[in-house]
Amino acid sequence: MESFCSDQIRELAQALLKVQRQLQPALKDANNPFTRSKYATLNSVMDSCRDALLSNGIWLCQYPVPAESGYLGLVTKLTHAESGQWQSSLAVVPLPKPDPQGVGISMTYMRRYALSAMLGIVTEEDTDGEFNPDKLNRPQKQKNAISAPQKGETVQDDSGQAKKISPASNRASGGLSTLPHLDGISYQIVPAQDGRECILATGNTAEKKEQLSAAGFHWNSQRKIWWKYAA
Repeated sequence: MESFCSDQIRELAQALLKVQRQLQPALKDANNPFTRSKYATLNSVMDSCRDALLSNGIWLCQYPVPAESGYLGLVTKLTHAESGQWQSSLAVVPLPKPDPQGVGISMTYMRRYALSAMLGIVTEEDTDGEFNPDKLNRPQKQKNAISAPQKGETVQDDSGQAKKISPASNRASGGLSTLPHLDGISYQIVPAQDGRECILATGNTAEKKEQLSAAGFHWNSQRKIWWKYAA
């Protein structure tokens, strides 16, 4: 490929900025029996970015291209539908075996890694294969799931000690105390692998979707949960 982007990418870059604000961590939803570790499948990576790409007019296309014998090339291309501006990448990997199964394995592998790299998708572990906030957190970073506290209200910290909410104890984006106090709604901070923090809204969210949306929360239709980045 002679070029990896169109002559102008201003409109594309503006749309991709919006995409990255909406991206969700990809859950490690499968086990690798050889390394005894979890990884994010292609379905999980697509779930984390599909809605953000579509809502901002970005067309994603991934397709194989010729490479030297024993290797497979894959192009990942992002196109801004309105302006026609585009950006792409080319990944080339060796085939585990020279047959259709080897091509399929390599293509799936490259698709998830190439897309994650282009969009900046991070991964987060889910030990059940479902978006379970209680099990998603690492033990040393576990945060209490609490209803949004108000200034002067007494809550418990991670050690179980009572304390009052004050401006000094607020977290990123003003902390939980800045979130709307909604009956039947609880908030929980979930750490992502890159150090950023997500706030999950759980409970009777169906009747509070307008208020949650106004507060900056996004609805994940695949995982049936409201979320937003804390920062």
